[in-house]
Amino acid sequence: QVQLVESGGGLVQAGDSLRVSCAASGRTFSQYHMGWFRQAPGKEREVVGAITWTGGSTLYADSVKGRFTISRDNAKNTVSLQMNNLKPEDTAVYYCAADRWKRSALSRNPSRYDYWGQGTQVTVSS
Repeated sequence: QVQLVESGGGLVQAGDSLRVSCAASGRTFSQYHMGWFRQAPGKEREVVGAITWTGGSTLYADSVKGRFTISRDNAKNTVSLQMNNLKPEDTAVYYCAADRWKRSALSRNPSRYDYWGQGTQVTVSS
């Protein structure tokens, strides 16, 4: 069992930066792959970025590569997503998610993740 709580969302203008964070409970947090997903109105939930339990490997959606950076601090049980040069199309609810099974490869599929936070709203105006 793990509890995930996101924070840091807000209303910003295009070109601004935000950092959203996820605080996790549970002694086995450091064994989980972690992901950030987002869902905009009328769209399916999609991966934004993911990071292995060691922090040694990451993946990103093509639409955010070079602008967003995922990181984790296992000593603090936190995962963060630094979002730079935000665009209106980044507007969505952002979710933190945990994969319990320490898979051999990171997944872009939300069904592979077992625990989810409540989400935090990010709105980017033109």
